[in-house]
Amino acid sequence: MNNKLKIFTLISGMAFLSVAALAYASDEKVQTVPKVDLNKYLGTWHEIARKPLYFQKKCDYNVTANYSLNDNGTIKIDNQCFNKDGKLEQSIGEASVQNAPANSKLKVSFLPKALRWLPVGRGDYWILKIDENYQVALVGTPNKKYLWLLSRSPTLDPAVVTEFLDHAKNQGYDLSDLIKTQQK
Repeated sequence: MNNKLKIFTLISGMAFLSVAALAYASDEKVQTVPKVDLNKYLGTWHEIARKPLYFQKKCDYNVTANYSLNDNGTIKIDNQCFNKDGKLEQSIGEASVQNAPANSKLKVSFLPKALRWLPVGRGDYWILKIDENYQVALVGTPNKKYLWLLSRSPTLDPAVVTEFLDHAKNQGYDLSDLIKTQQK
């Protein structure tokens, strides 16, 4: 191998590792809760607010997520909302725990069931804050692009909303594009 090629390979490798290290370091700044009791987390959650997400662009109001345990230990996700025309939109997915026994980091996939074995189409779902009674949860992605504020009831005390959103801000989430979900 000639010297120019060796230098190019060395510099390219260092650049790649630097970018990878920065991406990893950025992800690690997001802190999850220390432990999630999945049995308490299961059930229906109402979306109070979210950062924009392509897959939810049709959702206009009454956004919910229902989590239940599958026989294989994964979590079934049943997301529902109504579009502007009042039509029910639904998306079924699956989540798997990535950091047992803490259970605060999940990988989710909304690919068709037959394609979920593929190593693509999975997203991070990290539980960043949850109240002790599992009535309010803040969930986000480690790259800080997506965020959801969830509640067991369709409405939430404004002081609690502020508390949870301040937690997101303190972790570096930009909330300038936050969408407050309509509940009818």
